[in-house]
Amino acid sequence: MAHQIEVTLKEYPRGFHLITQDILKQLDPLPERGILHVFIKHTSAGLTINENADSTVREDFETSFNQLVPEDVDHYVHTVEGSDDMPAHIKSALVGSSVSVPITDHRLNLGIWQGIYLCEFRNRGGRRSLILTVYS
Repeated sequence: MAHQIEVTLKEYPRGFHLITQDILKQLDPLPERGILHVFIKHTSAGLTINENADSTVREDFETSFNQLVPEDVDHYVHTVEGSDDMPAHIKSALVGSSVSVPITDHRLNLGIWQGIYLCEFRNRGGRRSLILTVYS
């Protein structure tokens, strides 16, 4: 059995943002066992699971992704939406558009240092829509 809702996150600035609690606030109590699947309906932002304690991890992600996929390079053809757009598409392809988390004993069964991240790759990405599906 599955329960599904669409939620809209507040606008976040460019960077990596923990959204685990934002997601949980939108959901009914979780089942005893199951899976939470989170999908983002955008091509210039992504989702990932990673370190949830030390904020310098988020800074290092931003720095590293910007070095891996720089802006303002001559070989991009898709430039009509600004210099951050094509790099944002590439970055979102690297991290992906969804995550799945086991549900155990009515809680997300994340590791002690894990959280769900919104990876906002645009300078002004706007509000982002997520599809949350709980399978039980």
